[in-house]
Amino acid sequence: MSKKFSIFLSALFCAFIGGVCVISLLLPDKDFSPLENRYLKKPPKLTGESLSNGKFMEAAEDYVSDHIVGRDFWVAAKAWSERLSGKKENNGVYFGKQDTLINRVDEPDPAELDKKMGYVDALVGNASVPVYFGLIPSDAEIWRDRLPAGAPTADEEAIIDKLYFSTGASTIDLYGALEAHSGEDIYYRTDHHWTSLGAFYGANAVFEAMGLEPIRLEDYTKTTVSDQFYGTSFSTSGVRWLPPDSIDTYVPDDGVKVTSYFNGSPEEGSLYVDSKLEVKDKYAYFLGGNQPLCVIETERTGAPKVLVIRDSYSDSLAPFLTERFSEIHLFDLRYNLSSVSKYVEEHSIDAVIVLYSFPNFASDENLALLSR
Repeated sequence: MSKKFSIFLSALFCAFIGGVCVISLLLPDKDFSPLENRYLKKPPKLTGESLSNGKFMEAAEDYVSDHIVGRDFWVAAKAWSERLSGKKENNGVYFGKQDTLINRVDEPDPAELDKKMGYVDALVGNASVPVYFGLIPSDAEIWRDRLPAGAPTADEEAIIDKLYFSTGASTIDLYGALEAHSGEDIYYRTDHHWTSLGAFYGANAVFEAMGLEPIRLEDYTKTTVSDQFYGTSFSTSGVRWLPPDSIDTYVPDDGVKVTSYFNGSPEEGSLYVDSKLEVKDKYAYFLGGNQPLCVIETERTGAPKVLVIRDSYSDSLAPFLTERFSEIHLFDLRYNLSSVSKYVEEHSIDAVIVLYSFPNFASDENLALLSR
């Protein structure tokens, strides 16, 4: 390579980098990335402390990375390069078989799990009604056959069995219910949640544990409300070459009254929110997304009232629960600091279900509220 050509390449590279920097500075900042489904970093504040401990530079790098021009292209290019280099994951998401993206589940700290089970048992002691406990295994466990060969992930089955053995709550065999249908589309391929079909099997596991009559899939008509769903795994992984998922419903919302508390005050809600099908986070179609409290009243006035301490998996489970309960109270500890035991008394609840996906239970930092 001649010296002149080397100088030309260096100048071209510098011009490219300089152009990217200038354009990035001139373009207005975005607050939210729909493709990544997250809020972007804001400009860091310069203080003497943040400068001395290096946090300012770290925050500045994150800000620049989030607002560089063409970010969506660079994110996708990184995922492609990881795959072409032979790597089987990107940003903690495995490139699975059958066009499936699967989040890696790390082995949780046993001491932390024991502490959380103590909170569950505290609720068992404080509540005046039966308490049921259920852990929903992730797709990394039920769809192990789709993982890349040798991909490390937690042994969820063994851990769930141990936790169930240790608790005084009545347990719900969600693992068995989902494992029996592992060949079906019970999880989304591009999202970490279970599908409505998976939620159907989960609902029957709940009914079985509570001694209630199961529901039959053949009694419902499946309705596909969207065939363009790209979920959280898609957003995190940077993968942009997979076909989308479909979102289905089975249970109609006739005769159901939903009261949502998105901002702490009651407002009319719905089992299904059609406007959410027009945004990136289409899973929020179920109940409208995360909220501190949601109360669903049905026409089954003689049926029991249930309080579900839940994560987002219960959003798509809720329609099936309307088939066996007069009221379903969905209580999210991430946003609701109320006493669970007092809520049970004040609303004449007949049973409490603590229901979490395994990864969310392992990482949730709000479970201490169960003991209040």
